[in-house]
Amino acid sequence: MKRKGQTFLGALVGIVVGIIFTVGIGFYQVVSAAPNYAQLDVFTKVLHYVQSNYVEEVDSKKLIEGAIKGMLATLDPHTVYLPAEQFKEMQVDTSGKFGGLGIEISITDGYLTVVTPIEDTPAFSAGVEPGDKIVIIEDKAKKLKKETKGMTLQEAVNLMRGEKGTKVTIHIARKGAEKLLPIEIKRDIIKVVAVKGGMIEQDYAWLRITNFQANTGRDLRKKIEQLAKENGKPLQGAVLDLRSNPGGLLEEAVNVSGLFLDKVPVVSTMGRNKAKKEVEYAKGENPYKNFRLVVLVNEASASASEIVAGALQDHKRAIVVGKNTFGKGSVQTVIDLENQAGLKLTIARYYTPNGRSIQSKGIVPDIEVERLDTALIDKARKGKYLREADLEGHLVNELGESPAKEETTDDPNKVTKGDKEDKDKRPIREKDGKKVRIDDPKEFIKTDYQLQQALSYLKAWNIFEAVTDQEKSVKSASAK
Repeated sequence: MKRKGQTFLGALVGIVVGIIFTVGIGFYQVVSAAPNYAQLDVFTKVLHYVQSNYVEEVDSKKLIEGAIKGMLATLDPHTVYLPAEQFKEMQVDTSGKFGGLGIEISITDGYLTVVTPIEDTPAFSAGVEPGDKIVIIEDKAKKLKKETKGMTLQEAVNLMRGEKGTKVTIHIARKGAEKLLPIEIKRDIIKVVAVKGGMIEQDYAWLRITNFQANTGRDLRKKIEQLAKENGKPLQGAVLDLRSNPGGLLEEAVNVSGLFLDKVPVVSTMGRNKAKKEVEYAKGENPYKNFRLVVLVNEASASASEIVAGALQDHKRAIVVGKNTFGKGSVQTVIDLENQAGLKLTIARYYTPNGRSIQSKGIVPDIEVERLDTALIDKARKGKYLREADLEGHLVNELGESPAKEETTDDPNKVTKGDKEDKDKRPIREKDGKKVRIDDPKEFIKTDYQLQQALSYLKAWNIFEAVTDQEKSVKSASAK
């Protein structure tokens, strides 16, 4: 058997229909285990009886592959057998360009579930949402219509992938919907821009990482330098937005963390042998040590994004704000088999610098912030409250100033535009007939409650820091 020293972080929560797989750094030795010959003898006999006596002729190759898939199905959902054709299709790099729908999927409670649609892709434009359960996959051109219950991730990927311009329909179950929703999606070549950003206001930036692909660390550094130049001076703080980030390259997670950390551990991996632990360190350059950082996460932040959030949290370099993350904390390696097929095998768990395993637990934010409807919050703020100026006979302000009048709604129960919960974290606009996110933080912060709160904590941090420095100066002067 040919073994390939290629280690997968498993940073994508399941498999991206498109397809992205992630290569980690470091190598694990794949050891051949001694087989249980008694059980293999039973297997051989069953195979012989089926080949000799089944009512119809059988394909031995399909029988063996089916047995392998069944065996691996007893393990975790990220350990899969890849037949030759699928393995060949899988072997693409993570340059940020790939073919498909742009949808990140996993298996939850036996159902094919959307972790997140990748921004500005066909799935995103078609209205696919995190949490959607794909019940049926239909390809009318191929006259295919299959239920996904019991289907493996790789089988689902194989059905949803196809030529650019062709269409596939996914029938989804969505929370709150009374029946399945059919969504037709046109396949395309997906080009993912990993790093986005902009100035929220003077001195404070929004930095968005959509996934960890090749050169993400380098691109983030360029974006920070660009925004600092735009600001006219070094930034005072930034919100690092990792919401709905499905992961990517382990190496890039380490590189991104290294922009804000000294030469300290970022992540460690440990397999079956607990005595063997591999630790990945930041390079120690830490070019951005002087501004404050808030990391924004949600339920769809997974794997590589969890590594970054966990490292910055453990080293007290950033405040993590938002919702508990997805909890994907395993490492996969890919092994070439002699029949040109592949085996993707889970070989280790990864841990934060303080030794926390986030597998199935996720990163717990320092400050939990729900995704709320800002329109409803604004309506509540405009409600009429009793104030001193409303009391009969109240004293007039000695400066003769009148209190500011508050706007009130005519009917507090009236539903206005925006009252309906918008699950998308940023507004959408049309561009070239496609839906795309508005990437100007000055605009979307108006409706993004989590980002509003993140900025508030960031500014408060700087204020408290200034107060603390002032106290130290006063005490130092008094001592003299």
